Amino acid sequence: MFYFHQPFLSPASAKQHYKMLVLGGGTGGIAMSSRMKRLVGAENVALVEPSEIHYYQPIWTLVGAGAKTVASSSRPTASLMPSGVKWVKSKVQEINPETNTVRTADGTEISYEYLIVALGLELHYEKIKGLPEGFEHPKIGSNYSVQTVEKTWKALQDFKEGNAVFTFPNTPVKCAGAPQKIMYLSDAYLRKTGKRAKANVIYNTSLPVIFGVKKYADSLWEIVKKRDLQINLRHNLIEVRADKQEAVFENLDKPGETKVIEYEMLHVTPPMGPSSVIKGSPLADEIGWLDLNKETLQHTKYPNVFGIGDCTNLPTSKTGAAVAAQSAVLSRTISKILKKEKPDKKYDGYTSCPLVTSYNTVILAEFDYNGQPLETFPFNQAKERRLMYHMKTDVMPHLYWHGLLRGLWGGPGPYRKIMHLGMK
Repeated sequence: MFYFHQPFLSPASAKQHYKMLVLGGGTGGIAMSSRMKRLVGAENVALVEPSEIHYYQPIWTLVGAGAKTVASSSRPTASLMPSGVKWVKSKVQEINPETNTVRTADGTEISYEYLIVALGLELHYEKIKGLPEGFEHPKIGSNYSVQTVEKTWKALQDFKEGNAVFTFPNTPVKCAGAPQKIMYLSDAYLRKTGKRAKANVIYNTSLPVIFGVKKYADSLWEIVKKRDLQINLRHNLIEVRADKQEAVFENLDKPGETKVIEYEMLHVTPPMGPSSVIKGSPLADEIGWLDLNKETLQHTKYPNVFGIGDCTNLPTSKTGAAVAAQSAVLSRTISKILKKEKPDKKYDGYTSCPLVTSYNTVILAEFDYNGQPLETFPFNQAKERRLMYHMKTDVMPHLYWHGLLRGLWGGPGPYRKIMHLGMK
């Protein structure tokens, strides 16, 4: 397969200055590159991203449960880059907003007029004692990495009897529903294969709640009760002894108290943290996240710097649906600033989490900064529905590849657009 019209810049040939420089080729970075191409012209936009492969990560929940393949989650980055936009195939090493410059890992220095930071977050398996080396053993997997997601499915298939344990770390995470989605899917698989009677399904979460929005949490508690799932709140995974199939948890409400659980299957959600590049720059807040105005997505200190997605300190759940909503607001903000006008569109924190509860049902959670539901459909979305599962597995991937990444789909309530399309 060949992909044309895509300039590739080696350091030697690199044009050193761009009107619009985008850092990161994930969901937010490619979506904003597409939008900025339309706003200022392809020749004025560059994107810095080292990876040759781009992954649609929401599908990994289903890969871990054997319902989708890893191959279905990936596309070559070259095929997704907006034509004419310059792809700087290197890693960001340093950002200096005082001089409006970025240095890449290969030593190239690029200057910019406007900067869009979309560097995502970092996974920290190493903060759990015994990981990541523990993944070399069987019975353990993680849907958060392309290297470990198929190990989840293997562990589920190989399950005989005992404890199936699922974890949620004591840090912010991307897609906060994913750690429990795989629990519901595993429960469904064990029932389907006649093994559920010999299984204890356990979800140990660092959080004090099962889900942050009460409307959906109430529904999840009903499912938990109905399916006999064991939920332990405020329990944080601190060590994995993979050779002994033991997981060690700390009780966050009783410092110093730990509990060892033997597992037949273990799904690990790793601790996560801000991009080290942002953390080491003046762009970071006190924790290390990109410090943004939560309504305009403009940096709080540097007016020519903007951000989107998981790398930011926006107080909402880090999801692809949030990026879709943010991309439309950010595009509008930048278009206004280019005209020396005041930003007039506000991001309300819209985010969404399709909570997969079986191999054919989903609870579609949609909410804002205040944890208030912002639902799209004219029915109660806190109920499990087959229609929402179809949307998660079939409709959303198509819209992602052909809409969001091309800057053609986004705005508040991305699902609302699906409903409107269905009504036409």
